[in-house]
Amino acid sequence: MPSDLPFARWRPHPWHGLSVGPDAPRLVHAYIEICPFDLVKYEVDKETGYLRVNRPQLFSSQHPTLYGFIPRTYCASRVGELMEGAERGDGDPLDICVVSERSITRGEVILNARVVGGLPMLDGGEADDKIVAVLENDPVWSEVSELADLPRALVERLRHYFMTYKLVPGQPGTVSIGDPYDRATAERIVIAAMQDYHDTYGGLA
Repeated sequence: MPSDLPFARWRPHPWHGLSVGPDAPRLVHAYIEICPFDLVKYEVDKETGYLRVNRPQLFSSQHPTLYGFIPRTYCASRVGELMEGAERGDGDPLDICVVSERSITRGEVILNARVVGGLPMLDGGEADDKIVAVLENDPVWSEVSELADLPRALVERLRHYFMTYKLVPGQPGTVSIGDPYDRATAERIVIAAMQDYHDTYGGLA
């Protein structure tokens, strides 16, 4: 077998090689990087598409949902314009938190997620929105259509996690999170991130 053939011929890059979803912005694909209760933060390596260990979590906070990103999205000027106080997007694919009744205990999986709302996170002047979604056809959460339909305690756990997961002892925090937003707002942000991706990468497959 020739050794100079690109690896993506066999395995699509999870950011650039997968589709945004079957019915975006309502129903999107989520590529999962972190599972609930992971004590290590993983991120997709933008060059290879493999998961890379970013850092061990410094404190006891654990992610309350599945966490990853929506393929073929990018947070740049269009996403930044939708958040008050943001200078730009954070330069990453759009983050997504997916609620599932059944435990999914491994990363590097793709799933269909229905968007219900989000959290407006501002990190160092950059928009770093956290879209919230439910697993498609979930036996418990399938009837949820808006973020307000989820338990308030779950939304507050998400807020607490993102407010604290980057804290460094002895240094001031850089993160602020506004009031949660509804499905319609979240879908507008997904569309903006899809447009930012197209502006930056065009039709890259």
